[in-house]
Amino acid sequence: MKNAALHLLLFFFNPLTDISGYFGTDFLKYKASNELPLISISGEAQGTTYQIKYYDQKNRNLKSEIDSILQDFDRSLSLYRPDSEISQFNKSQSLTFKSPYFYPVLKKSQEVYEATNGAFDPTIMPLVEAYGFGAKKVKNPENVNIDSLLKLVGFHNIQFDALSARKNKSNVRLDFNGIAQGYSVDMIGAFLESKNINRYMVEIGGEVLCKGKKEQAKPWVAGIEDPLRSGSLIATVSLENRALTTAGNYHNHFTSNGQVFNHLINPKTGAMEQTSLLSVTVFAKDAVTADGYDTAFFVMGVEKTKQFVATRKDLDVYLIYTNKNGGLETFVSAGVKDFIKEINQK
Repeated sequence: MKNAALHLLLFFFNPLTDISGYFGTDFLKYKASNELPLISISGEAQGTTYQIKYYDQKNRNLKSEIDSILQDFDRSLSLYRPDSEISQFNKSQSLTFKSPYFYPVLKKSQEVYEATNGAFDPTIMPLVEAYGFGAKKVKNPENVNIDSLLKLVGFHNIQFDALSARKNKSNVRLDFNGIAQGYSVDMIGAFLESKNINRYMVEIGGEVLCKGKKEQAKPWVAGIEDPLRSGSLIATVSLENRALTTAGNYHNHFTSNGQVFNHLINPKTGAMEQTSLLSVTVFAKDAVTADGYDTAFFVMGVEKTKQFVATRKDLDVYLIYTNKNGGLETFVSAGVKDFIKEINQK
């Protein structure tokens, strides 16, 4: 559901991928006699794919229940469904919540909006559509009237409580694409834990939540793609009891009348943001938090993101960006330095 392209390569999912060159052959060993059954399921949801692995003493395949949860989630927060709760809210003045999903995502959106001084703002929907990144394509995005649209952007235009949401101004609309997918990952994790499953990895469209360890008391391992070399890794990440989301700004763009448009829109200025950032990976205790902040950090840029994360013990980042000479640089915050292994590119 996120507009940003996601560049997380989860190599431990793909049986056709040879990762021994990255992690060594010992990584691939599995002692079934000492382990709980490992269940792997995959499917499609939210316009993307999902892959889930978990250890279950009862050896249960929970795909049908997981698919049902994801379908319910779409009925609440998908902008591509005219009957979804968010679509109904965008077409009306108020909404009484019917699902358990809308309120938590709206509340987390407010939290990230306030913490980042508006760098993340789900009321950005009018600008997203005007620039041609919504469900409906536009013919001349270069003619966007930013000043008029900015009057409809601002989280202060939304009032809500645990039961309902209301608009202070007509035509204000919400876009949860920058945060909702993370919450769906958390919901699947919560479902697994309700089944007494406490060792799992959930990935939906590149948004990841890992709990416990894999076999042989090893952490789950993911790879982060090199933004300049499609299909190549720039780093690997060890994950345990942590969520990770990755967003990039170099795939989701188009050209209209000679002008390049990218999805990175500053909700405070209404303009498409130019940034040296190529990829932002955020680590947090849950995926919805990481998801909201990776969107904000693209708007904030490299230096402000570094300063922000230095004040937050609950957040870490791995940034990939270009320097003044056009070279590629990375930044790893202190809390994840011991868990990220960068791969030398030749």
